[in-house]
Amino acid sequence: MRRGVLLFAAVPVVATAAVYFLAPSDSGGDSPAPTASTAQVAPEEAKDRAERERERDDEVIADLPAGLASKGKKELAQQLVASADNSTLDWRSLYGSIEDLDDGQGYTAGVAGFCTGTHDLLTLVERYTEDHPDNGLARYLPALRKVDGTDSHEGLDPGFADAWRAEAEVPAFRAAQEEERDRVYFDPAVRLAKLDGLTTLGQFVYYDAIIFHGPDTEADGFYGLRARAMEEAETPAAGGDEKTYLAAFLDVRRAALAETRDGDTSRVDTAQRRFLDAGNLELRTPLEWETYGDTYQVP
Repeated sequence: MRRGVLLFAAVPVVATAAVYFLAPSDSGGDSPAPTASTAQVAPEEAKDRAERERERDDEVIADLPAGLASKGKKELAQQLVASADNSTLDWRSLYGSIEDLDDGQGYTAGVAGFCTGTHDLLTLVERYTEDHPDNGLARYLPALRKVDGTDSHEGLDPGFADAWRAEAEVPAFRAAQEEERDRVYFDPAVRLAKLDGLTTLGQFVYYDAIIFHGPDTEADGFYGLRARAMEEAETPAAGGDEKTYLAAFLDVRRAALAETRDGDTSRVDTAQRRFLDAGNLELRTPLEWETYGDTYQVP
């Protein structure tokens, strides 16, 4: 995770905007009552409400196409993210990656950019250690808890980076990284996108935003960006046009990216916006895009 520190892993925090669920293929008739993820609700009440109404939301989602959650599209999503974050399509080469990007988040590591300063790396190691108590990272848990929320390496240097790389050779840790990526980022993003009435491209737009900005309710966190976009355009679930809403979301996201450390907005300008302008709402391949000046293709 590149930004944001508030993690609400399995249950998204809901922005305070009133919308009602309507699948993109629906038209006419009375709209159902709002779902947990789309109803107007104060942020502090959102988690409890989502838990209460999760079963109802599951029923809504079960009737929708797999979208980004299908095997091929999920693979494509990881390639797209890796091209922007790590200049590669080979996202599986990133299990052992670890470096301090000088962005105030401490070490950034693994397939989802887990950070020592933003709680998600700590949670990953804690959950992994529950199942594998003798792993090579367990001895760093006291230090990880101490530096959580800071950019400090206290208690981590000089051995933590090497220990991470070594543990990344263990299949169980690779699986744990993917599971935590899905639990914290992929599944909540795709779930909320579907409840907002978005198809495959929109689901990826949400996923890329949450993994970069973090599941944070602040203005530059994912849920903050979504709230601002909903002030500019209605979601398809509220009866709005999908392309119009996604254009508004990308406008808001681009402004947030411009304020980041390197200010690069190419993952929006020459990737996601390009797909949207082409009307490729299903993320059909072949795809070609650019990030940081490099061109990528998926046949």
